[in-house]
Amino acid sequence: QVQLVESGGGLVQAGGSLRLSCAASGRTFSSSAMGWFRQTPGKEREFVAAISWSGGITYYPDSVKGRFTISRDNAKNTVSLQMNSLKPEDTAVYYCAATRSGLSDYVRLDVSEYNYWGQGTQVTVSS
Repeated sequence: QVQLVESGGGLVQAGGSLRLSCAASGRTFSSSAMGWFRQTPGKEREFVAAISWSGGITYYPDSVKGRFTISRDNAKNTVSLQMNSLKPEDTAVYYCAATRSGLSDYVRLDVSEYNYWGQGTQVTVSS
């Protein structure tokens, strides 16, 4: 079982930066792939970034590539999302997610591939 708690959201002006963190509890964190998703009212949850359990593989959609960076520290059971050059369209609730343990060391891109979710943290980018 993995429990996830996000932090670091807030209000920032366009062009600014925020760093989201996700603290995980549970013995299987280091063998779980991790991801960040975001959601706005009335829309489906959208993939933002993913990292394999070793940290050696990352993946981003074109909408955030070059601006967002995902990283993890398995010793501290944390995963982070550094967000730079933020745009108003990045405004959303951001969720941290983890897969079950025991999968291959690769990234997961779809909501259905994740088993555990945090409560979300609001990110608002003003123009």
